[in-house]
Order: sequence, then structure tokens, then C-alpha cells
Amino acid sequence: MNKIITIGREFGSGGRELGRRLAEKLNIAYYDREIVEILIQRTELAESYVLQIEESRPLPLLGITTARTFGIPNNYQPENRLSVYKQESEIIREMAEKSDCVIVGRCADYILRDLNPLRLFIYADMDSKMIRCQEKGDDVTALTAKKLQQKITSIDKQRARYYQFYTDQIWGDKINYDLCINTTKRKFEDMIPAIEQFII
Repeated sequence: MNKIITIGREFGSGGRELGRRLAEKLNIAYYDREIVEILIQRTELAESYVLQIEESRPLPLLGITTARTFGIPNNYQPENRLSVYKQESEIIREMAEKSDCVIVGRCADYILRDLNPLRLFIYADMDSKMIRCQEKGDDVTALTAKKLQQKITSIDKQRARYYQFYTDQIWGDKINYDLCINTTKRKFEDMIPAIEQFII
């Protein structure tokens, strides 16, 4: 059976970078955005659409009474959203069955539960997450500290809702992971050897 490591992570905690460094150290495949790229190739969906719905929870199926009373939201497309999740799940399983790998996000820990992956969850305090986001740049450099904190909190809430909807489990709850890692004020290069020892 292949060695499979899945990584759930808070926004700004450095989970993506930690996963990439761990894959390099172990000399195994690393999958993150690659999952989206393959999905786009197979479905011809727009990248912006896939990224938009990846971490947003589909609304539950509305009953007839509810729909008549409140109307159906314009962006209510549960079938499309569930279809994207299903196809991503198939891609993740293909990757895991192909070789040893690290897979970041996208409920991979739950999707691959029958393959017994090593499930990591990466988190940090708000100050550390804000500093990492500012160092990384992207679209956060122009944000005030308050706005950046709101953005981080909002993304983490979206991830939690997405995870709970598809897995019926609580995102970040230690019971769902084999190792939870606090990256607050820690350097990735110092953490990798310890994680490697835990894996071995």
C-alpha cells in the first residue's frame, strides 16, 4: 500500500508549504493545485468557477415549501457543486493509488479513509497567520490588519463548512487527525525532520 499523507490546514498556517517541503524531503509526489488542473482538463470547467465552489458548502436540497416561500437563490446549483466534489474525489483516489504522495486539502483525509492515510492538520495563532500572509503577498498586501484578519477568519469558516458538509465531521477536530501541528513562531525547516521521524 502506498504511503499517503493528507494535510488539512488553516489559512495562513503554512500547511501548503509544509506539505511541499515534506514531499521533497520524502521524495514523493505532491498534489494541491494539480488536482484542480486535472479537473479543468477533464471537464472544461473554468478555473475561477472550480476555485469558487471548492471551499463553499452547497446548500441543502430545498423543500418545495421553502422554495415557494423564499425563492431559490440565483447561485443555487447543488448538482454542479456535488459533481465537482465527486470528480475531485476520483482524481484524488487515482493519485493516491498511483504512488506515495502528499495531498493538500479537499477532504482528502476523508475521501481516502479506507486507505489509512496519515492525516495531518496544520494550524497557528492569528498573529502568525497574518505575518505569513503578508510575507507571501498575493492580494493581501493592500489590506489593513483588521481586513486581513477578517479574510483569514472568513476563509477558515468556509473551509470548515465545506469539510463538515461533505464529511459530516468537524474540521480541525483532533479526533479526525493523526497529528496536529502548531506552526506558530516555528520554522518549517525545523519541523520537517520531526515530522519525518513521526512518519517513519
